[in-house]
Amino acid sequence: MVYVDTSVIVALLTAEPGTAKVIKWYAAQNEAPTCSDWLVTEFASAVSMKIRTKQISEATAKSVRNEFSVLAAGGLRVVPVSRAAFLRAAALTAVYQHGLRAGDALHLAVAIELGATQMATLDSGLAKNSKRLGLALAGV
Repeated sequence: MVYVDTSVIVALLTAEPGTAKVIKWYAAQNEAPTCSDWLVTEFASAVSMKIRTKQISEATAKSVRNEFSVLAAGGLRVVPVSRAAFLRAAALTAVYQHGLRAGDALHLAVAIELGATQMATLDSGLAKNSKRLGLALAGV
């Protein structure tokens, strides 16, 4: 199972430096990548930040949000975040040497809890920690 983090979905649906590579990667998937409800929150925040920083217009944001709704309804497997995942994420962030931020730790904790074998991310810190904890990188 491939677990996908927010950075990949933002690049899939908005103009980012890695968009072309992400689109190609996503099109090659045989099954819908898995993500958590946390991605829904982070994605909404990322779109709002793009409006605030004038990277996209409100009209574009509305279109992107609609595309995300369609994707979440059928092109992603969205799972809930358990209390155990929140606790594991807290433990992961407590080891400051690993440099995990809260959101990335939560993605990682959910992926581990679900038994994911691969992590799809554009975030170098999450990629490094995913490999450290035994998840292969999905080649995005």
